[in-house]
Amino acid sequence: MGFTGNIFEFMAMAFVFLLGCAVLVIAVLFVIDRNQGEDAIRRNYPVIGRFRGLFSSLGEFFRQYFFAMDREEMPFNRAQRNWIYDASAGHDNTEAFGSTRNLQVPGTPIFMPAAFPPLDDQYAATEPLVIGPTAREPFAAPSIFNISGMSYGALSRPAVRALSRGAAKAGVWMNTGEGGLSQWHLEGGCDVVFQIGTAKYGVRDLDGNLSDEKLRAVAAHAQVKMFEIKLSQGAKPGKGGILPGEKVSAEIAEVRGIPQGKPSISPNRHHDVNDWGELLDLIHHIRDVTGKPVGFKTCIGSADPWFDFFRLLKQRGTDYAPDFITVDGGEGGTGAAPMPLMDLVGMPLREALVRMVDLRDLAGMHDRIRIIASGKLVNPGDVAWAICAGADLVTSARGFMFSLGCIQALKCNRNTCPTGITTHDRHLQKGLVVEEKDKRVALYAKSLIKEVETIAHSVGVAEPRLMGRHHVRLVTEAGSSVQMNELYPAVRREGDPTGGHPVFVDALRRMTV
Repeated sequence: MGFTGNIFEFMAMAFVFLLGCAVLVIAVLFVIDRNQGEDAIRRNYPVIGRFRGLFSSLGEFFRQYFFAMDREEMPFNRAQRNWIYDASAGHDNTEAFGSTRNLQVPGTPIFMPAAFPPLDDQYAATEPLVIGPTAREPFAAPSIFNISGMSYGALSRPAVRALSRGAAKAGVWMNTGEGGLSQWHLEGGCDVVFQIGTAKYGVRDLDGNLSDEKLRAVAAHAQVKMFEIKLSQGAKPGKGGILPGEKVSAEIAEVRGIPQGKPSISPNRHHDVNDWGELLDLIHHIRDVTGKPVGFKTCIGSADPWFDFFRLLKQRGTDYAPDFITVDGGEGGTGAAPMPLMDLVGMPLREALVRMVDLRDLAGMHDRIRIIASGKLVNPGDVAWAICAGADLVTSARGFMFSLGCIQALKCNRNTCPTGITTHDRHLQKGLVVEEKDKRVALYAKSLIKEVETIAHSVGVAEPRLMGRHHVRLVTEAGSSVQMNELYPAVRREGDPTGGHPVFVDALRRMTV
């Protein structure tokens, strides 16, 4: 009895002590809140007002797991993410009891099934697509779906390693992003596209100018198949970036070719490219130095300036033509950016892609310049739509981030990514096991390509690149659907290059004046 009494007495004393501490903390917070002037809510409602900030910060978490429906979230909803998670895990991705997708949303693609689709023995393998036929080392791209640009520095080391190894397993290429080429990009043995950003990381001299010597050094790697000049990206068109000095480690400094420990500023555009002529000169120069295909990536705002580009290109000749053009949508991407640029600047991919495809075809360069679509294309339907619109190839960044385990925590720019993908915190990076995630990367790519092929067979063609705008309908504002080729008539490439369509007749006249 005495022992039991001592226990209860101790517990009572502990409770009183803890209660006293709680009262003291509340009193201190009350005084702080009442006397601070930064937050009106905390000043008028001391202590209690602090819960508003807490609940606001937890809002994303609660909406994602408890309140949002499968098709409601932004930028990617649960249905999109779950398809990628299941595909990358090798799980069955069939659904029961009908679609949960709202088919009345304007712009929704509806693929048109053929009355007599091809049988199993009538399928055709998707042939590798030659990019850069005039380069000394053309690239035969084996896959229609590839990894878009994500820099080492923006991504963690284990994330880059897993992507490299997974890309090799799936036979897809990996774009380095603008942060330069590291040993981790090469580790898996995959094909690599080297991106040249506005700061020219990895191929710059100490003054930030393009270095031919470093270009040759990068091109000497057999895995580096192409070079991509980044003019702009969907996340922040017209804006560069700042890499804080504390993130410029010895390794990052070596990879990017910048001083260690000092901030590095990426200009909002290439300082040596002031007009279309200088862009064509740069493309020609890099291709001549490296011997590899060269193209560029851009987020467009209007088709009008590009008439001048293709007009000049027709005058210069195909020797100066880019080998590919990557069209990025203004929907925003993996890069951190100011909200006005992320939300409001740049044409959405669903408009930009068809314009660039048609301009290329009007210029008569369908077989010379490949069009790569990039921008929120993470599921089979997205990729199939892009190919129908005229894209030759598709790349995705965020789809592959989900395959690595991204949970859309929206912490990419805070170095606190809970999955270890976009953080340099070694403790958080331990959650990303390269030997497991590379398998998921490969399975995701293979599953997506297989289902795009399924869509192609459904609409009546043997392989995806045979799909066209007449194979898909788009939902209009009225709720009904219209064939895509009626909204965006494709340029006829054989015979009359305008197809007789009055819009193209006028466009061709503008391009040739």
